[in-house]
Amino acid sequence: MDIDLSPEETAFRDEVRAFLAENLPQAVKDGAAASPTVFVEPDIGQTWNAILNAKGWLGYQWPKEFGGTGWSSVQRYLFEKECALAGAPNLTVLGLKLVAPVIYTFGTPEQKAQYLPRILSGEDYWCQGFSEPGSGSDLASLQTRAVRDGDNYIVTGSKIWTTHAHWANMMFCLVRTDTTVKKQAGISFLLIEMDRPGVSVRPILTMAGDHEVNQVFLEDVVVPVANRVAEEGDGWKLAKFLLENERGGSCHAPKLDYDLQQVEIIAKSEPDGYGGLLANAPTWKRRCAKAKLGVQSLEMIELKILSDLAKGRQPGPQTSLCKLLASNLRQEIDLLAVDVLGPAGLQLDPTRPLYGDNAPPPVHSKEAQVATARYLNSRAWTIFGGTNEVQSSIIAKTVLGL
Repeated sequence: MDIDLSPEETAFRDEVRAFLAENLPQAVKDGAAASPTVFVEPDIGQTWNAILNAKGWLGYQWPKEFGGTGWSSVQRYLFEKECALAGAPNLTVLGLKLVAPVIYTFGTPEQKAQYLPRILSGEDYWCQGFSEPGSGSDLASLQTRAVRDGDNYIVTGSKIWTTHAHWANMMFCLVRTDTTVKKQAGISFLLIEMDRPGVSVRPILTMAGDHEVNQVFLEDVVVPVANRVAEEGDGWKLAKFLLENERGGSCHAPKLDYDLQQVEIIAKSEPDGYGGLLANAPTWKRRCAKAKLGVQSLEMIELKILSDLAKGRQPGPQTSLCKLLASNLRQEIDLLAVDVLGPAGLQLDPTRPLYGDNAPPPVHSKEAQVATARYLNSRAWTIFGGTNEVQSSIIAKTVLGL
C-alpha cells in the first residue's frame, strides 16, 4: 500500500483546503463544535450540505451518473480528512451515505430518478427504521410486519432509536414479509413517507437531555409495493450492504484526530494542580499518546480499506474492526475532553441548542459547556451500528477463524 500522494492528488487536496477556507461559514463551524449529539443537527448540516451541493461535491461518494463526483477512493478520503481538520460538520449520513448507495445499486430506474436528486437537494431528509424494542443486536429477529394487499403493503409494528425521525420526511425500513422461512430470508426493504396515515413519532431523550432519537409507531400504514427496493425477501442482503457502508464507508480517524488536537490545545492552558500545566504532566501526556497511537492505527486500517476499494475489492469484515476501534476511541477522546477541563467540564446545561444567538452563557468556556453532554451521548457509539460485542464476534469468526 503506497500512502504517498501523487502530484494530482496533492493538487486536489490543496483545492479542497482552499474551498474550505473560503466557503465554510464560521457559524456552521461554531455550531458543529457546540453540538453534543452524535449526528449533526439539521439546521447546521443542511446549510453545509447546500454549500457542497452548489459546488457539486455533496455526493462525493456517489458514482457520477447518479449526481455524484465520481471521485477515486483517495480523493474521497482526502476530502473527508480536510473537512474534519477544518472543523466542518459531518454530512447527513442517513440519506447520503446509507440509503443512497442502496437505491443507486439496487433500486429501479424510477426510484433512482425519484429519490437521489431529492437527497442532494435536501428535499428529502431520511431516518432509518431498523432496530425494534425486541430486536437490536439480533436485527434479523425483527417483528414489524408488511402484509401484501394488491399493489400495497400494510405495515404494522414499531422502530426504536430512530435518529432524527422527528425531522425526517422519509424512512428506509426493514419489515418482515414472510414468517414461514428462515428469519433472514423473510425480510424486505421499504421506503416509507413519514406523513402517511398511521405513522407517529415519540421522542426519546438521551442521558444528556438531547432529543436525537425516537420511537416510531406504524399502525396499518399503507405503503405501495413500488416503494420496495429489490425483490421481496432481499431486505437482509440490502441491510448487510448498507451496514458495510455505515461501518467502513467513512474515515473516522481524521475527525478523531481533530478532536484530540482540540483537547491537547486546551491542556496547554489548564493547570495540573501542582503549579504547572496539564499538557506537561506525564500521566496526561501518556493518555494522549495512547489515544494518538490508536487514531493512527485506525487510519492505517482505513487506508488499507481504501486501497482495497481502489482495486475493486469489497471492504468486508475489516469494517467491523474500524467500527470497533472508532467507537472506543470516540469514547476515550470525549472522556479526555471532560477530564482536561476539571470541574468546569462537568456542567450539563439542559438548554438546547448550545450554539446561536440564544445559546446560554457557558461556565469557563464553550468547550467546557459541551464536554459532559458529548461524553454522555457518545456512550451510544459502542451500541449503534452493531454493538462492540457483535463486532468482536464478527472479527473472531471472519478474520481470526475462531
